[in-house]
Amino acid sequence: MEKENQIAQIFKTLDIATAVKLASIVALSALFIIFIQRVLPWIANRLHGKNRLLLLALVPLIRLLIILTTFALIVPLLIEPSIQNMVAVFGTVGLALGFALKDYASSLIAGIVAIGEKPYRNGDWVEIGGVYGEVYHVGMRTIKIVTADDDKVSIPHSCLWNDSIINANDGSPSLQCVADFYLHPQHDAKQARQTLHDVALTSPYLHFDDPIAVILQEKPWGTHYRLRAYPVDASQQFRFVSDLTVRGKAALSNLGINFVTFPNLDGQGDLT
Repeated sequence: MEKENQIAQIFKTLDIATAVKLASIVALSALFIIFIQRVLPWIANRLHGKNRLLLLALVPLIRLLIILTTFALIVPLLIEPSIQNMVAVFGTVGLALGFALKDYASSLIAGIVAIGEKPYRNGDWVEIGGVYGEVYHVGMRTIKIVTADDDKVSIPHSCLWNDSIINANDGSPSLQCVADFYLHPQHDAKQARQTLHDVALTSPYLHFDDPIAVILQEKPWGTHYRLRAYPVDASQQFRFVSDLTVRGKAALSNLGINFVTFPNLDGQGDLT
């Protein structure tokens, strides 16, 4: 009986007016979140560069603020606002969630950390657990990625605790692309390097403000060339790499340079 009296003292009596207020707050918050998640990405997709990425990154932050504001408005309607009551309620709820929803709570906490630390944002191209794609939604529990094959992948935020997050552009419109070429060791390296540089320089996808680099590395089976450059927009990366590869192979073939196949497991490639 004493416990029941203590519980009755913590929670307020729910009348019709209070119920209407609760329903109105929840409904308005849900509508506002839906509005933000649809309108801001719609506007962002009509912008370019940093403005697009900045607007996309605001979506999870605004949603979190709406949820926290809703929670702050609802609690005083249900609980007598005293320190003792708040500690009792939040302590009980936290303990229950900690045991019953440990993994879910871990993802929620990681989601809040992700919004603050920003290891990934909407519009970023990331690789997590071998999955590479563009972040199109940062939820409270999961991050959603669309891959180059148009697959939608949901990854819990708890990946922050154990997995490496590879972010290709980190909130910037610039994203470095790499086209690989494997050449026969007997060739003019200076000429091949200049040719690949010219291939990148004449690409219609090239962003001229960023540098072009041609990196060489000698292998037992031949010479590995890495042509590094930046497209105008990160979404063009696959077309850009394809363009560099097609025109790069044609330009090198016109010079009479032979290619090698991918090296075998023993480190020796087949020369062609």
